[in-house]
Amino acid sequence: MSVADFTAALERSASKFDAADAATMERALGALRLEDLALACACARGHEGAWEHFVLEYRPVLYRAAAAIDSAGDGRELADSLYGELFGLKERDGERQSLFRYFHGRSSLGTWLRAILAQRRVDGVRATRRFDPLPEDHAADALAAESPDPDVESHGLAALVRTALAAAMERLAPRDRLRLGWYYAQDMTLAQIGRALREHEATVSRHLSRSRKALREDVERQLRESGLGPAAIEQCFEAAVEDTGDLDVADLLGSEPTRKNAALARSLDEGMR
Repeated sequence: MSVADFTAALERSASKFDAADAATMERALGALRLEDLALACACARGHEGAWEHFVLEYRPVLYRAAAAIDSAGDGRELADSLYGELFGLKERDGERQSLFRYFHGRSSLGTWLRAILAQRRVDGVRATRRFDPLPEDHAADALAAESPDPDVESHGLAALVRTALAAAMERLAPRDRLRLGWYYAQDMTLAQIGRALREHEATVSRHLSRSRKALREDVERQLRESGLGPAAIEQCFEAAVEDTGDLDVADLLGSEPTRKNAALARSLDEGMR
């Protein structure tokens, strides 16, 4: 890519930050995934070498993510269907409308792709349900019997939150991640964390509260940028609370699961109210 093209991509990314001062903007820009952003921009412009690299490196990522999202065995088809959108089959003002234009480098390209796949799965389920015929017996119990178990849509919404939360976790300061890991994944008390970090219990509690708020805001922003409205975002958080297997904080932090795995999901959901 030319310097001018990449500069334009950086400017688009910078426009997404709500930075109060130059120092905050500098830190935000410094956290961008520049290699991923460059690859996405080159693919959006149809660069053959970039596409070869993308297919080689990210096809396995897409297939694994799609298989996890769609356990019915249609994951590969779901992943393959995304290539047309990524390339851009439609044009506007002579320019292909590649889905890569919406990647701004704030999370890894793999995380962004998993979020897109999860959203497409939810969209597909919703579209299918709109056109499904009603059962012959219109009684309430007959309709209830038609409800899927488990709820595929809820799993898809929970997957969206989990993917966004993983990206938000990556952007936290190491010390904040450590507190979250000790509290939610290792089941340590505030006093134990305070002794380890030489902080007062109240200070640990404040830092945890601040980290939860930052995570919630980051996740909400990612969901908004993926095209979801307020009602859909609230549904995502509710689905994550109901399906905590997809929102395992211990797994996100690389730790053993504990009884507190669902606690962060609930706290994020409560922050919406």
